[in-house]
Amino acid sequence: MENGFRPTFDDSILDGYSAPKLFGQGVSYTYDDVIFLPGHIHFGAHEVDLSSNITRNIRLRTPLVSSPMDTVTEAGMAVAMASCGGMGFIHYNNSLEEQLHQVKTAKNHTPGFVVHPLCMLPTSTVAELYDIKERKGFTSVCVTDTGKVGGKLLGMVTTRDWDFVADLHTPLSEVMTTDLETAQYDTITAEKAMQLLKSSKRGKLPIVNSNGELVALATRSLFKDHSNMPLGGPASVGPDGRLLVGAAVGTREADKERVAALRDIGNVDVVVLDSSQGDSTFQVQMVQHIKREHPGLDVICGNVVTTWQARRLIEAGADGLRVGMGSGSICTTQEVCAVGRGQATAVYHTARLANSLGVPIIADGGVQNSGHIVKALALGASAVMCGSMFAGTTEAPGDYITVNGARVKKYRGMGSLEAMTKGSEVRYHSDTQSLKIAQGVSGTVRDKGSVRRNVPYLIQAVKQGFQDLGATSIHEAWRRLDSGEQRLECRTGAAQAEGGVHDMHTFDKRSW
Repeated sequence: MENGFRPTFDDSILDGYSAPKLFGQGVSYTYDDVIFLPGHIHFGAHEVDLSSNITRNIRLRTPLVSSPMDTVTEAGMAVAMASCGGMGFIHYNNSLEEQLHQVKTAKNHTPGFVVHPLCMLPTSTVAELYDIKERKGFTSVCVTDTGKVGGKLLGMVTTRDWDFVADLHTPLSEVMTTDLETAQYDTITAEKAMQLLKSSKRGKLPIVNSNGELVALATRSLFKDHSNMPLGGPASVGPDGRLLVGAAVGTREADKERVAALRDIGNVDVVVLDSSQGDSTFQVQMVQHIKREHPGLDVICGNVVTTWQARRLIEAGADGLRVGMGSGSICTTQEVCAVGRGQATAVYHTARLANSLGVPIIADGGVQNSGHIVKALALGASAVMCGSMFAGTTEAPGDYITVNGARVKKYRGMGSLEAMTKGSEVRYHSDTQSLKIAQGVSGTVRDKGSVRRNVPYLIQAVKQGFQDLGATSIHEAWRRLDSGEQRLECRTGAAQAEGGVHDMHTFDKRSW
């Protein structure tokens, strides 16, 4: 402490309780149930270091990762998360080919370019373009001979080409612009692309290879959007200099082939064994197989909520753990199956064991605001996995629709019947059962804007939370917790209400 003053920590005179005492009473607490008592501030919020490991070997600048849910993380989200210093885990509620395509798209992405350039066939019609505009908001498309990225670039259609076309059955080949300025993929950078767009005064710059095949797309609007985003830091990249990308897999025999393809073809950096209840023989056998057949590939196991679950998976070879069961906003596991644990209690107890063995944990579920992230990290998590926080963002899969005047996107639990029909029943050990029992719901969430804007503000809020705790880093917060220096209390319902907005006739709640 400053000025040479250092208090003695005598339980008889200190406020609050130590973590072992608070969490050792047989009560299952979630984040809102507990509150941290403030510490002494002797540093600026900008000095807080939140970098941490999410596996034994992978370290992130930003301790946030996106959940492997089919309405949360595909290539666009993985790219955005890595660009913010975090990481995304691409879901496996799809075929191997589809998941591999998403992983390769994210791994091969060049920062500054469009993640998914929209392409159509020359035989596609203006009516189809109208439909895409309604569903996705795109007004311009690249035309290739295959209708996909990687096909030979034939032209481009912008609003100026089809604004006054009366016959909606007109093929794009009749209205597309073929006199295009392009750039070669081998020589172009994001900075050079931006300069070319400025000098040419065009809105789009297709990036092609030596065969004239479309590889990427640079746009004036994307560069403008990025310039308006909060200042960040370096992206999360691997030893090969490419963005870090994770992927989820199951524990079936066929998933062994999936892991091999993701590793050898997709160059994925880490896989997560995706199960709502990870303490199973299937997961133990799968992690042992991966560590034996693919040395060097980190494996995150879970989900778990107890120390004995964690120990079994760590002894099997887990490089990281996901912690949480039934705490997600769209999860009904605790209601349906009567198993799980309050997330604050689960994180604290599981982290005590895992951290002592050098294995990081990821707190998965129950996060609704920046304060919950502070609590998860200070209780022992190395990172926080978010689903609902990132659902509804620009980068999340799916199209925006309007419901009762609100712009929303679909969000569903992987235990919902809707998701199970796509293949996620394996996650709930239900793939061999004729009767499917839902452990999640489907619904919609409001448009939340871009992850690239939200994450920097979230992290700044977390840094301010750590400043109030008196901790300059995640490991410092753990030390304070272990030593008893960090004190906590349980909040009553009235205290929780008092801690939020109250006694207002009207108000506009904006976090940033």
